[in-house]
Amino acid sequence: MYKLIRTVFDFTQTFPREYKYSLGQDMKHDAIRLVRSIYRANRAESKKEWLEDFLDDFEILKLEIRLCVDLRLLTLRKQSEISPLLESIGKQVTAWKNAGTRRPKE
Repeated sequence: MYKLIRTVFDFTQTFPREYKYSLGQDMKHDAIRLVRSIYRANRAESKKEWLEDFLDDFEILKLEIRLCVDLRLLTLRKQSEISPLLESIGKQVTAWKNAGTRRPKE
């Protein structure tokens, strides 16, 4: 997650002014919100709610990144750099969520 936040902050620095203070700020805020969700899930007895919030916010960040590519704020090359990171984080959180919802074997 830390690497994702750094990447989002790096990418948004080069946005034109029109997008830097709107879409760019939203992306930074959304990335930091993801870390908060993970922290809260880690501390909570019932992690499911926080992890579901994380996955919702994560999808929003992925859509924002896609929008950046469509608006030509990010190149396809930069998107391809961040895609494996997004996939890895998504798989980790989904596995964590699923592990918490499995029934114990009888």
